[in-house]
Amino acid sequence: MRHHETEIRVRYKETDQMGVVYYSNYFVWFEVARTEYLRAMGLAYSEIEKRGLRLMVARADCTYLSPARYDDMVTVSSWIPEIRNSSLTFEYKISVGDRPVATGKSVHVFTDPSAKPVRIPKDLKDILGRDPGAGKGVTS
Repeated sequence: MRHHETEIRVRYKETDQMGVVYYSNYFVWFEVARTEYLRAMGLAYSEIEKRGLRLMVARADCTYLSPARYDDMVTVSSWIPEIRNSSLTFEYKISVGDRPVATGKSVHVFTDPSAKPVRIPKDLKDILGRDPGAGKGVTS
């Protein structure tokens, strides 16, 4: 299984009064990494929506390990450990250099526009199930 890496520079507005990244921003970074992972696979999220599909979040977790601070360059590594009939799971690891900052997981259900769960179309499942490739931003 391959990991896609997305780098994000911590902006001042993402920090709290203690000078550390406010907890909810980690979920925003997960979304950025997830979107870039899909893009690296040649599957822009906007293309999924054009097909009348949505990826609804059914669960999201984050474990905080150490603080990230203003102007840190964080790396969000993302990967898909599981694909089911109508859902998939992303996992994440956020680090600053070699220092782990957080880990997380999100489960997404494919739905139609009315939020009814649907099976992942075979062609999308095939794309999602393959390695994202050796393109820029993708590591083993």
